[in-house]
Amino acid sequence: MILNYKNLTEMTTKNSQMINWDNVFRHSKTFQERKPTKWEFLEEFFVSDFYEKLYETYPKKDDSWFVESSNDKSAYRKWWAGNKDEHFASDVEDPNFSKSWNEFYHYLFSDEFLSNVRKFSGVPVNKTKFVTFMLLTRGGYQLPHIHNVGPNTLILMFYFNKNWNKGDPGGTYVTPEEDESKMIFEPYNLDNSAMIFHDGPHAGHGVRFIEKDVERRAVQIYLEKYSSEEGWSAYPIKRELREI
Repeated sequence: MILNYKNLTEMTTKNSQMINWDNVFRHSKTFQERKPTKWEFLEEFFVSDFYEKLYETYPKKDDSWFVESSNDKSAYRKWWAGNKDEHFASDVEDPNFSKSWNEFYHYLFSDEFLSNVRKFSGVPVNKTKFVTFMLLTRGGYQLPHIHNVGPNTLILMFYFNKNWNKGDPGGTYVTPEEDESKMIFEPYNLDNSAMIFHDGPHAGHGVRFIEKDVERRAVQIYLEKYSSEEGWSAYPIKRELREI
């Protein structure tokens, strides 16, 4: 069922003072009706004062960042509390980041955040799976790819870049195939904005090669359906069959 904006707004009972949920919910119908895959680009995603705190304290590039370099990508990653991306995120403090980043990180695990994302998307996600800082510099890119791990996964990219030039690569583009030439949308306003994808067979995305001496700062988050009995929906717990 697609919930309309009025219903979603009435169901929001608490103002987090972090995210512009009213603005997010205005795009809910568009997101849920897109085909062949669901995606949406959201501007003014964070409450402006809170966004400025995150922007000013986004972690500086140093030796603590992990370099990803392969045939399909070139990027820098930084994980919360030192976790690598193969470890699932957990709600813990990390003194290496600012008070505002710790507040936001905690919020990603809250009932309010997860409930509001479900209301926006119509996807039954109920747990934060991965959180990673993503930094692209000159020579950075990501070839178009499709995860397609299941219908209960959302991928969110939050951007923290001022004065990005229109037409310049850096934003995560949308393509229904693993083919950059089939790109149907690429964002250029990377200042307090977000891309949200519903994973599926046509949820292609990537980043064009960056030639300028810039830093594209972002945070990538995976949300997914989870249960203690079955595990993550993308990788359910394997159970042994016993002979009776």
